[in-house]
Amino acid sequence: MTEHQQSHVETLPTRENTWVPLAVFFSYRLGISALLSILFFADLGPKFLGQHAPELYAFTAIGYLALVISSGPLLFLKRPAVSTQASIMVVVDIAAITLMLPTCGGVQSGLGALMALSIAAGSMFISGPTALLMASIATLSIIVQQVFTNLTLGSAYSAYPQAGLLGTSFFAIAVLAHVLSRRVSRSERLVTQQELDLANLAQLNEYIIQHMQTGILVVDHDHKIHLMNESAWFLLGMPEAREGSPLAHASSLLAEKIAPQDGNDDTQPLTVKPTPGGRELQIGFSHLGKAGRGGTVIFLEDSASVTQRAQQIKLASLGRLTASIAHEIRNPLGAISHAGQLLRESTNLSQQENRLVDIIHGNSDRVNQIIENVLQLSRRNQPHSQPIELQSWLLELTKDFCLTGNLSPSQLSTLVEPASTRVYADLSQLQQIIVNLCENSVRHFHRDPSKLHIQINGGTRRDLGGPYLEVIDNGPGISTDSLKQVYEPFFTTGNAGTGLGLYIAKELSESNRLNLEHVTRPDGGCCFRIIFPAWQAGS
Repeated sequence: MTEHQQSHVETLPTRENTWVPLAVFFSYRLGISALLSILFFADLGPKFLGQHAPELYAFTAIGYLALVISSGPLLFLKRPAVSTQASIMVVVDIAAITLMLPTCGGVQSGLGALMALSIAAGSMFISGPTALLMASIATLSIIVQQVFTNLTLGSAYSAYPQAGLLGTSFFAIAVLAHVLSRRVSRSERLVTQQELDLANLAQLNEYIIQHMQTGILVVDHDHKIHLMNESAWFLLGMPEAREGSPLAHASSLLAEKIAPQDGNDDTQPLTVKPTPGGRELQIGFSHLGKAGRGGTVIFLEDSASVTQRAQQIKLASLGRLTASIAHEIRNPLGAISHAGQLLRESTNLSQQENRLVDIIHGNSDRVNQIIENVLQLSRRNQPHSQPIELQSWLLELTKDFCLTGNLSPSQLSTLVEPASTRVYADLSQLQQIIVNLCENSVRHFHRDPSKLHIQINGGTRRDLGGPYLEVIDNGPGISTDSLKQVYEPFFTTGNAGTGLGLYIAKELSESNRLNLEHVTRPDGGCCFRIIFPAWQAGS
């Protein structure tokens, strides 16, 4: 997986991270403390507010509001933790309301309910034992203030039963709020875990689709692109189209082909070439929804992959064939070659007889070369692809070929654009393909050998759908009649060749999922082009 596609690590939310609900609790406390002060100082509220000790009520209300406001920066800074801040808030509420209750007539004033609300809200952020501790402190405060109220205001205001019931309600509210909080927290974690799993699954699916060898295109019923993976982008010639673009922007030919398939469940795979010089593709359609109203999934597969599977079957049959006949052919061939060698050593042969001996020797070598080529083809290992930097690799290849092929460096040149082009193939097999093509150019150049020039071009072209290599010469080229047979085994237009050079090059290309084709040049000469798998170019 590439760096920009690696999934980031996500953590589930915990109580220590539930800052938004704590901010809501802070807003509630700010409103209550401000309301208690405004109603008293503006003389708008109930008459019992501060009726027995106005100075104490005023001091408590102002202090309560100041403490609530001072907790705002802590909430903003998120220091200390949620549970700690919630505990402090509940303690401040209990202390402030406890001081206000005697000035308002005790629990009969109803202010004790504000304690219950604070305990209920605070229990959502703190642990169970801490919530019970807060309920105990509130209950003890209610009883103490009730004793103080009874002693200072007289028995007429005695309300111990109400105080006991209020204290009991504190414990019940704390337990209930804590249980509900735990259930809500578990539900939130479960939902978040499911969302995380779905997000990871979607990311995994996207990664798999983007790295599939098969091109995937998803279009809606209006033929607008919803998804196009990297392989499809290369197979279609690296178009400018992106998600949301009409399909015609990616491939006008593909847009023409999909139109008759709309709503047809019995669609058959098609074979098309989206770009004039690109690879041949097999296209399949899968409609989504009823009558294709949900869109269409288009599968693009390089025909070379299909050919590769057939190639494996062919190689298996070829291996069995060559293993059975090679020994039977080489034994008589060796005898013929040995007899010819003995005849050559004779001193009584005429010039015509020596010519016959040369024919025997030359054709024996040719048959032996054919056997070697066929054996080499049948024994070929499975390709092991590896990254190849085209420019540096071609420089070494051309240097070696000039030495073995008796060519001057000026007769074999290379050009790679862009210079950083990288391809994936079996290094030795790709080298054999290029060498076979170059040897074919040398062998069929019937003019002055010093006039021969071979140009190897490579790089990446948008119209070809990715990386490519071309071997171009200034020879006579291939006639139209011979083009249909150039890849057939043992077909040759000369007397010295075995007719297996282009056949082996073609077989090796298909084994590596490369597309080897002949390109007609308007200015003459011969050009063979190798197109590499598009999905490898983006790896």
